[in-house]
Amino acid sequence: MAFSMLQLFLLGALGPRLVDELDVTPTLLGLTTTIGFGTAAVLSPVGGRVVDRFGPRRSLVALLLVSAVALALIGAAPGPGFLLAAVALGGLPQALANPATNKAILAAVPPARRGSVTGMKQSGVQLGAFAAGLPLAALAGGAGWRGAVWTAAATAVGAAVWALRGLPADRRTDPAPPRTSARQAEPGADPEPEPEPRDATGWLAAFSLFLGCGIASVNTYVSLFGAERLGMGPTAAAALVAVLGVAGIAGRVGWSKAARPGRAEWLPGLLAGGAVVAAALFAASLYASPLVWAAAVAAGAFAVSGNAVSMVLVMQRAAPGRAGRDSARVSAGFFAGFAVGPPLFGLLAQADRYGPGWLLVAAEFAAAGAVATTWALRERRRASRGAA
Repeated sequence: MAFSMLQLFLLGALGPRLVDELDVTPTLLGLTTTIGFGTAAVLSPVGGRVVDRFGPRRSLVALLLVSAVALALIGAAPGPGFLLAAVALGGLPQALANPATNKAILAAVPPARRGSVTGMKQSGVQLGAFAAGLPLAALAGGAGWRGAVWTAAATAVGAAVWALRGLPADRRTDPAPPRTSARQAEPGADPEPEPEPRDATGWLAAFSLFLGCGIASVNTYVSLFGAERLGMGPTAAAALVAVLGVAGIAGRVGWSKAARPGRAEWLPGLLAGGAVVAAALFAASLYASPLVWAAAVAAGAFAVSGNAVSMVLVMQRAAPGRAGRDSARVSAGFFAGFAVGPPLFGLLAQADRYGPGWLLVAAEFAAAGAVATTWALRERRRASRGAA
């Protein structure tokens, strides 16, 4: 999970060097996020089918090797056009990441531990941010930004070797045959409606779309907000991202462990509500700047954690043989939100209207909460009818 998005974190951390050496404008640097996540959103449905067909181990090996190639090409980029093409290639590992890791967990982890393990693997995204922002950025100071990116590429190859040697061999899992009730088997009986195992994925994809819009805006602009509007120095502003990442790791592990069947359905709405509070705290920090630290913690603990809980729900509800495709469907919504959110916020930030920008983020999180709560209520009514 860390390697699937490492290229985008590196571009953010090494942005000043890229602007100086490759004549990359700040606007073009921001466009890398849209291209990376837009490509991932488009490829996610295909990635899910690939994982279901070829299995998690081969898919993870491919993910890591393509990540290595994309990173190597970024390190060799002579100019902006080549850089954007390499970033687009890096969208493929993002599309494979959730389907492949979810299926690996289903194959190798006992059911009782899947929630906590899912939270740990989802926290890998924040681990990638930490690696880009601290050790690799420090390496760039001595070896140059290209050397830092090539080091990351070589490490991805090492991770691919580990995946090949350490994960269980792939087994093709075909979808279970349709279930036929005794009543349906009777001649002339009216067919009963079949369960809808994929019904949840549409709702979770819509939830993830709105959630992704808000999270991407926070990730992209919180440091700039701290520097431009709150008078923070570059180091302190960058520390906001670190706080967000650490809180996200803790939140993803904790909330995923708590996402047991019967309770998990209500967690996305709860987390979206906490995310609305985080956005409100960002807006309030315009008048009381210390609140920005509480806002960063809340955004990590609630907003960032929402995607991990979505992945737990997908694994709990996926039909046999469909975990990859269902994971990809939800991930596509999340990636689409990441592609759409920052440009909308950026229009307000460019006009120095951060207050309305944070209110927009609050509205996006509120929309995510409305979708999640509506779905949870539908699930409760469906369960009540089934019990009756």
